[in-house]
Amino acid sequence: MSPEDAIAQLSILPYEDLGFAKLDHHRSLRQGFPEVILGRGKTPEQVVALVERLAAQNDKVLVTKVEEGCFAAVRERVPDATYNPLARVITIDRTKGAPSRPGVMVLSGGTADIPVAEEAAVTAELMGNIVDRAYDVGISGVHRLLDQIPRLRRARVVVAVAGMEGALPSFVSGLVSAPIIAVPTSTGYGASFGGLAPLLTMLNSCAAGVCLVNIDNGFGAGYLAALINRG
Repeated sequence: MSPEDAIAQLSILPYEDLGFAKLDHHRSLRQGFPEVILGRGKTPEQVVALVERLAAQNDKVLVTKVEEGCFAAVRERVPDATYNPLARVITIDRTKGAPSRPGVMVLSGGTADIPVAEEAAVTAELMGNIVDRAYDVGISGVHRLLDQIPRLRRARVVVAVAGMEGALPSFVSGLVSAPIIAVPTSTGYGASFGGLAPLLTMLNSCAAGVCLVNIDNGFGAGYLAALINRG
């Protein structure tokens, strides 16, 4: 590249100061994936500015926990951005046709857990993985889960998303040899305490091979699944 282009790129490294945020443009060099934007708590104008700057430097962009109205503002400035209303994520992927790795499976205990499960699935897909999904397979009707055993046993890593009492990851771990990433959700009644009950169930799992992310953290689970599947 020309000296001018080199100076232009170096001027925003290792981070770019936008005043309200310091974008870590070295993240993809260190970790293989760009910095991810948490949309919750940010104004649409802030999200737009962050997406624009990330998209100028990266082929992939991910914004989590963001509403559709905010996406409309982003789309005006970045036309190739897309929105998944179920997962509530904005994505940009300019690497179409890049090879994907099979091996990730995402489960949801109930239909109300699907938004968190989709956040995990979309994250893993954007990181280059083929994701197999099986939703509403919780243990209150365990035959629905047992029907998935052949698919489960083909997976290299399983993300199990559940609210209520949160028993799904432990049950799945007893059926397969793959690591299980447990995701508690805030779905449940009063004594669920906004997801604390399933979190404690998963944390105290007697099954080997279960690890845990925070309540409603589908992104964290999908990211970890992608790292494990990268192998």
